[in-house]
Amino acid sequence: MEGECRRAKSGPKGQLPADAGVIPRAVKQIFDTLERQNTEYSVKVTFLELYNEEITDLLAPEEISKVALEDRQKKTLPLMEDGKGGVLVRGLEEEIVTNASEIFSLLERGSAKRRTAETLLNKQSSRSHSLFSITIHIKEATPEGEELIKCGKLNLVDLAGSENISRSGAREGRAREAGEINKSLLTLGRVITALVEHLGHVPYRDSKLTRLLRDSLGGRTKTCIIATVSPSVHCLEETLSTLDYAHRAKSIKNRPEVNQKMMKSTLIKDLYGEIDRLKAEVYAAREKVGVYIPKDRYQQEENERKAMADQIEQMNVSLEANQKLISDLQQKYDSELQHSADLSKKLEMTEKCLDHTSNLLSTTKEDLKQAQYNLREKDFIISEQKKAENALTHQACVLRSDLEKSGRDNASLYSKIAREDKLSATNRSVVNTFQTDLASKLDVLSSTLNASIDQQNKHLKSVEHLCQSCVDSHDKATSELKKKILASKSLYMSHMEAFQNVVLLHKASANATLEDISSLSAASCCSLDQLIACVEGEAHNIFSDIQNLLTTHRSELTHFTQELRESFLISLDRTKEMSTFIIGLFDKYVEETSKLHSHSNNTHEAQMKSIEDFQIAYEEQSKSEEQKLLADISSLVSKHITRQRELVGVRLNSLGDAARGNKAFLDEHTSAMECVTKDAKRKWEIFAEQAENDCKTGSSSSAAKHCRMETMLQECACTVDSAVQQWKKSHAAVNDLSKKHVIEVEALVRSAVENNGQHEVEIASSRAVAEEHAANSSKDITQDIDDLLEESRKSSSRVMSTIEAHFAELQQLQENHSSQAAGVNEHADKAFQSSYKDYEPTGETPVRSEPNVPSKGTIESLRAMPMETLVNEFRENHPYESSKEPKPSLIPRSPLATLN
Repeated sequence: MEGECRRAKSGPKGQLPADAGVIPRAVKQIFDTLERQNTEYSVKVTFLELYNEEITDLLAPEEISKVALEDRQKKTLPLMEDGKGGVLVRGLEEEIVTNASEIFSLLERGSAKRRTAETLLNKQSSRSHSLFSITIHIKEATPEGEELIKCGKLNLVDLAGSENISRSGAREGRAREAGEINKSLLTLGRVITALVEHLGHVPYRDSKLTRLLRDSLGGRTKTCIIATVSPSVHCLEETLSTLDYAHRAKSIKNRPEVNQKMMKSTLIKDLYGEIDRLKAEVYAAREKVGVYIPKDRYQQEENERKAMADQIEQMNVSLEANQKLISDLQQKYDSELQHSADLSKKLEMTEKCLDHTSNLLSTTKEDLKQAQYNLREKDFIISEQKKAENALTHQACVLRSDLEKSGRDNASLYSKIAREDKLSATNRSVVNTFQTDLASKLDVLSSTLNASIDQQNKHLKSVEHLCQSCVDSHDKATSELKKKILASKSLYMSHMEAFQNVVLLHKASANATLEDISSLSAASCCSLDQLIACVEGEAHNIFSDIQNLLTTHRSELTHFTQELRESFLISLDRTKEMSTFIIGLFDKYVEETSKLHSHSNNTHEAQMKSIEDFQIAYEEQSKSEEQKLLADISSLVSKHITRQRELVGVRLNSLGDAARGNKAFLDEHTSAMECVTKDAKRKWEIFAEQAENDCKTGSSSSAAKHCRMETMLQECACTVDSAVQQWKKSHAAVNDLSKKHVIEVEALVRSAVENNGQHEVEIASSRAVAEEHAANSSKDITQDIDDLLEESRKSSSRVMSTIEAHFAELQQLQENHSSQAAGVNEHADKAFQSSYKDYEPTGETPVRSEPNVPSKGTIESLRAMPMETLVNEFRENHPYESSKEPKPSLIPRSPLATLN
């Protein structure tokens, strides 16, 4: 821990010194990273010590005691499971820090409390393990505004080194400390071995050290081990053991995971629980009576006093051990002095050997110089020979390759001339073949166009017949429609007259009945006293006759209205049938028009495809013939083919434009016919809908009037029933009520007469309105039919004019194509019979000749001078200079190998 927490008291502008330990560097990097992130954070640290398998808090507050700090008995803390697979130390102090300086001060305070002692191997040896933990909480905000807490933890562990008790000189208490240290390190080694070998059981619980380091060794964290070794030979055993320990720990495979983020509310809930626990402990301490200090504090002081006595004894033992150590060191010093004298003698002998070796070295240098001169001589000879040989060989190879290339060029020239002669002989036959193929293709094109024109004429004639038949059927259907409309009108008028007659008959009958009632009422008033019994019977008879008459009138009126409604429905059904027939006729007309349009499109596409196929075939044939004739008559044939291609292209374009114009004309007139048909169909549908609505209106009006008459008859029947009942109940007071009854009967008669007159007026007005509506509907139907016939005749005339114009254009197209085909044949005959010329030789082809190529023997005679001559030349130019005679080399050297 000394190396880990070492830091300078002052540094330049907050920088760490060069010898800073691991903890200061880690702490500084943590705070620098947190400051750069510019987020809210909190840092907490804990510092604990594991001594003799007991855990103590090194950051616990200072306690007043008279004993020395290192002799004080510290309070031990229990180690508990947290329920999540980890462990926690109960009662461990967590210090909140805000910067690195506060952490450094806490480290110094905790390091001062650690247990250290002097041994034979180390003056200040750690007697315990320590664990310094840094916990960081960072607050983050999600895009939804929710706050999350991200928690991270860094454990910095300082393990006490294992030691040999016999070599360290540990006794009693120190021996127990060393045993506990070795035991915990041995358990840690077993855990590491189990993790590396993937054993089923890992002995974490055999030691508190392994329980504290469980997450760091085999959990989901990153682990780094720094081994401290010594270069001294006296510590070789400890160094090897430490390196083996670290090597085995390096083989542990951890699976690090990113820390999970927790809700801020969860963290606050945990903090509240910790506060409640601390409050309970404070309350328990406050409620103790008669004791000023806690009982465990008292027990701790007693233990400290005992520990102080034990420490004094241990110090005495340590003093004796130190005195013995001093005597041992004195003996070692004497032995070192003797060893130094022996080394001085060995130095003198070594100096004499050095002088002898220097003499041998000078002799060897002279021999080396002579050998180097010989090597230079050989190298000069070899280089001169290789230069001459390479230059001559290169020159000869270049000359030979040039001659061979010239021979190949001459052979290629002769073969080219032979091919040109052969090509010139076949040109005439190729031209004749081209002329024959061109004439045949033009004939095929002419026959194809004639067949297409004939087929199109047939289709146009069929269209003409179809249009004429459509017009005829249209006229016939229109005439039948007029007849049916007139019949419907006459039927409607007859029904209306019959309805009016029935109403007049009903009016006369009702008036007569009312007059009879009035007269009978007057007679009964005059002879009421005498014929009271007879009048009662006669009244019953009269009332029953009235009821029968009303019932008969009601049934006749119901039958009449039912017949009228049925006639209206029959007329409506016939109108619907006629409307359906006319709409179907219009749909058929539209369908035939679309067929004509599609046939025109297909004919146009077939013509355009035939023209494009002819153009493509002609261009391919022209290109192939042009490539075959390019060898000798390239300029003449190119001009001819270009002119011929332009002429054919112009003609084909004119044919395509004419076909596109015909198609556009047909499309325009077909669209006009479709528009006229759709307009007529729309008008007829409007008329049919209007006639149907009129029929429905008349039927509903008749039904309403029938209901009103039935209501009136029902009211009359109810009035008669009430009079009969009143007659039966008022027999005793007939004289008093007779006058009143006469008045009521007269009022009823006047009301019935008035109602009949009003009903007659309403029936007359309804009849007039119905007749007017029927006349208007008939007039509108006739006018629409006349308009439809006129539009159909106009459309037929336009179609006929279009067909005649198309006939004329097709005839002109046939004549133009025949004249163009004749012109193409005439131009091809003129070009290939009068303008074509054969190839004529010029006589400038070179004569075959054989090159004079030198032989290999001639080239070999040009090599360099002999070796002896070259050696003499080198020795004259580079004489050897030596101060003394060269001595024969003691080391045999193999001769130089022959270089090729």
